[in-house]
Amino acid sequence: MKQLSQTHAEAQARRLADAARNALIEEARLSPKPGLVDSRGNGAHRDLTLSLMERSAHSLAPTFLRLAQHSWQRPVDVALRETVGRLGRDGEQQMLAATGGVNTHRGAIWALGLLVSASAMHGATAQAQQVANSAAALAALPDARAPKVFSNGLKASRRWQVPGAREEAQAGFPHVMQLALPQLRQSRARGAAEEEARLDALMAVMTSLSDTCVLSRAGMIGLKTMQRGARAVLHAGGCATAKGRDALARLDTQMLALNASPGGAADLLAAALFIDRVCQPAHHRIF
Repeated sequence: MKQLSQTHAEAQARRLADAARNALIEEARLSPKPGLVDSRGNGAHRDLTLSLMERSAHSLAPTFLRLAQHSWQRPVDVALRETVGRLGRDGEQQMLAATGGVNTHRGAIWALGLLVSASAMHGATAQAQQVANSAAALAALPDARAPKVFSNGLKASRRWQVPGAREEAQAGFPHVMQLALPQLRQSRARGAAEEEARLDALMAVMTSLSDTCVLSRAGMIGLKTMQRGARAVLHAGGCATAKGRDALARLDTQMLALNASPGGAADLLAAALFIDRVCQPAHHRIF
């Protein structure tokens, strides 16, 4: 691989960090999202607001930059995996300091952190599938310095015997690569506005994701409601149609009644927006 100048490499690292931050902000602002914080309000959350989500996203930009810098044109190995883990944990502390202790983006740090690192590993020529494959390889490696934390997501994953965020990454982000990105581009090609296409991409993820955020708050009833409702939106023609928007409104009402918020799906939508931004020709870029 051709070695870029240090100045060019730094510029590319900043581009990746900016894209990751912007993906989080764009996901947070996207409306109307069922059960999630958006520009309308707090969704099913009492401790989250849109301004808090945006503050969190900005606080993570330096972490994404350091991840890109440390991963630039490096091979997948345990040393890099441990570096990525350390930087991600440092970023989590910065996030908590910025939000007053509220967990706004812990899952997104994992997903986007891996994807930023994987993109930087391929330098300025990253292709979407290459990035997903490298992120999967990185996620599969051990991090001996990682603390043993039994998070709510891990508890839900084990209780319900479903894959969680770690398994999604180790599989190469199938909900991003096989569902969100194809749906995003298909909806755009059909003439949907960008916000509608992004909502359709979110629905595509929600049709099959075992979202541990939903499971933690609403159990299997909540998860089945999410998956069934998302399929109904897409079967009705998506968010660019009146029937699709009606189905989305019904799903929003159901999720709020169950106090369920698909935070895992939101993280993967942000991941899809990031990949779409950094792995596409300029005329497809959306930020």
